[in-house]
Amino acid sequence: MQKKIAEELELDLETMAMFDKQDEVDDFNGVDQDSRDVLRSVSTAIDQKLGHRKFIMIFLNGGKDEVDVSRFGINPEYRDHTIIWTFNRLYLTIREDHIEIKRKLRYTDIFVLVNRTANGLTSSEFCAVLREVAANIVARHPCTHNINLTMVMECCLYELFMQYSFHRATSFAWAAHAPNYWMCDGIIKEDGKKEICRSTLHQEIHWECDASRLDLVFEGLMKDPEAPFFIVKDDISFLEMRPCRWICVTSKDLVRIHVDIKTRFKMASSLFVALEESAKPPCLPNGFLKHCSNLCVLALSHCAFSFVSPPFLRCHKLRFLGLDHCSHDNTSEAEDNANWKCLQNLWVLDLRYTEWDDILSKEKMNIMANLREVNIEGYMCWQLIAIFHRRLLYLQRLRIIKPTHKAKTSTESSNSFMDKTELEILDLSGNRDMEKLSISSSMARSLLVLILDGCDGLEDVVVPDGLPSSLRLFSFDGYGPAARWMSSFELPLQSSERERPPNADKRVVKTSKISLQGCTQLENFFVRGLPNLVELDLSGSAIKVLDLTTMVVDVPGLKRLFLLGCEHLSAIKWGSYDSMKQLKLQLLCIDTRHRRVPGFTRPSLAQHKSFSLQLHATFADARLTRTLYELIDHYESRLYFGERYYYKGVYFNIQITSSIEYGGEMIQIQPSNRQHHVPVRGYGDVFSNIGDAPMLAFPQPPTERLGRHIEIGSGSRGLESALAEYNSLYALMEWHHLHLRSCPRLQFVLPVWVASFPSLETLHITHCGDLTHVFVLGGRYPQEIVTYGVPFPNLTTIHFHGLPKLQRIMCEVKMLAPALETVMIRGCFALRQLPSLQGRRRGAKRPTVEMEKDVWDALEWDGLAAGHHPDLFEPPVHSRYYRRRRLLRGTVLR
Repeated sequence: MQKKIAEELELDLETMAMFDKQDEVDDFNGVDQDSRDVLRSVSTAIDQKLGHRKFIMIFLNGGKDEVDVSRFGINPEYRDHTIIWTFNRLYLTIREDHIEIKRKLRYTDIFVLVNRTANGLTSSEFCAVLREVAANIVARHPCTHNINLTMVMECCLYELFMQYSFHRATSFAWAAHAPNYWMCDGIIKEDGKKEICRSTLHQEIHWECDASRLDLVFEGLMKDPEAPFFIVKDDISFLEMRPCRWICVTSKDLVRIHVDIKTRFKMASSLFVALEESAKPPCLPNGFLKHCSNLCVLALSHCAFSFVSPPFLRCHKLRFLGLDHCSHDNTSEAEDNANWKCLQNLWVLDLRYTEWDDILSKEKMNIMANLREVNIEGYMCWQLIAIFHRRLLYLQRLRIIKPTHKAKTSTESSNSFMDKTELEILDLSGNRDMEKLSISSSMARSLLVLILDGCDGLEDVVVPDGLPSSLRLFSFDGYGPAARWMSSFELPLQSSERERPPNADKRVVKTSKISLQGCTQLENFFVRGLPNLVELDLSGSAIKVLDLTTMVVDVPGLKRLFLLGCEHLSAIKWGSYDSMKQLKLQLLCIDTRHRRVPGFTRPSLAQHKSFSLQLHATFADARLTRTLYELIDHYESRLYFGERYYYKGVYFNIQITSSIEYGGEMIQIQPSNRQHHVPVRGYGDVFSNIGDAPMLAFPQPPTERLGRHIEIGSGSRGLESALAEYNSLYALMEWHHLHLRSCPRLQFVLPVWVASFPSLETLHITHCGDLTHVFVLGGRYPQEIVTYGVPFPNLTTIHFHGLPKLQRIMCEVKMLAPALETVMIRGCFALRQLPSLQGRRRGAKRPTVEMEKDVWDALEWDGLAAGHHPDLFEPPVHSRYYRRRRLLRGTVLR
């Protein structure tokens, strides 16, 4: 909202850029979109822009809670500002909750209640309001600007009609089918508007109604002779009936309806027979739909009819057929040689707990060649897929869920999806007998959604050539299928919020491995209740935040997690301390570079059995290292707080390097039994290498195998921010070697907040042009270091190369290195001080020094008493290496 205000006020580009910058920071901190705070600097800019102006702000508050707009930079309490706002959604809301809202008010001076409610509007007034709603929807979404407003209005009315028809009569999932109804009924005619219908309009058009209010509004609207809908209830007078486009029958007196109003169904394009559940469902009379020649949408719930000669045989325009808990009626009269041409134009077939084998026979499938969507709930199982082979070539959505019949072991369906190139959604929830997933990237190449909730028998979700790269959403909920499925490409919210079922411990979910490697579009992912899951591979996916509190839940046996080639990954949320206690992770591999480098081989657990956790990470942005702090800290706390017998520490190899995306060099990660370091390159615009041999062979960083290794390479992004937060790693890392190279913008490496660095042995820093100090004082630090300095008792080697601005290693306080053995420095022409040798063991050999003579001569010393004197070092080795001096323009060379 603050960004929207800033856009309206046309704030300068620098201020607007703060939003993108903060979003990037919040991404790496794992902050949810709904939890992101306002920017104080932008609030100040807004206040300065509006401070001396008198204005009225109209705020359409879509919720029930008050919003403190002063946090955005608008201060009605201290400025001449007036705010008029509405509560609740201004549109598609039929309810009364003003008492609850008034009780919550804190910042509002005047509360105005409009007494005229929706049920007090005339039909023409209601339609006028609805037209404004349609205009607002179109205005908010540029992709809908070419859509006719009348079409959007009718979509709104149709959904209101469905809500009134079904809100207490049946559990039929009408809301999920809304886009299908709009298209099949002909409200949306152009095929090009299909995706707009399924996404934008479906998300926007959602009525919020109180049942009692809805009844009053709808009964008033039905009195309008121009209204396109009508509900046939038990207490309705048939004299009131008129031909309508959309009709819903909730009365069980079907015979009387058939006799009295059969001619009034002629105009109907949508007909819903939504009856309540009963032990003996009423039968549809013969010829019940005889006059429905224009019918496009038909949904029958809890009724009986002849499956041999169903009543819709003469509905040749039928596009949607939904049957919910319908049964066969042997007493109905059947036509001989029934003509099934009514299935030719069918787009959607929806069967729920309706045992009708013949409707899915091969002969009927051949007739239904234009089917786009098939939904089957109850009765039939996943093996029905075999019948679809070489049939239903245009199928886009397939759901076979919650079967009541067990699978036959002999059925083979490995090629069932070979010709389903347009399939977008596959939902096999509740197929507990399915042991193998027979789908791959070479088959359903357009697959976007794969849902396997409650598929307990699946041993692995792994296919030979990988799942389709187009996959955007994957769900495997061991708690069982969701109560209702969604028509869009989003996970059903009720799944993630559903409580753990009582029988969860008794369910045996066999799945031990899930591989979504190569699903480059995958951004929405959910697994839960999989106690035997050991390995999860999300390599190459588009996931930005992996949240183990909402995306990977109740998976206590997970040992291996792969996130290779996940270039969009910005954070991993590990959860609370209690939830992390359940973690048994043994191997974590992450690579966020622009593309994976050939030659990467996965390390095995056998290589480092002595560690409880192996962590291999290559980051293109150093800020992602924050993701690892909490994990490493958690495993180390196990080690130090009474669980040493079980947890043996953490092995990690972390490389912060460049990415091709940012123009840096790529570093090939070798198998984990080797250490690979990129050779140091010359800093050509500063130095010329013409000196002595010892100086030319500048040493490489240590290459021995280390249990904990962090390497910072050239082109790394977010380094300054990440290094400033390395505080939490000091105690647990026990650093031995610090190697930093090619970070030209870095001004310091680490903030000091500890009393000493007891384990550090090597400082190896090259080509950091702006570096002025290696260590600086942090916000909090022990006061004794100001007086006594910071000891580095095991530091033996200092190698610096190409640090032209480096002044001191330690800023402001003294650095003590009593074990120093080697100092090799090249191209650090601003250096003024070396570490003190105070506390050095008597008789120890003096440290050797190699550096340019003019640098040595410019060093400052504190004296022998302070252990800081040139005589305490070996005579330095100087070279003929020199700085290239700048010549003034026009200088004559002689």
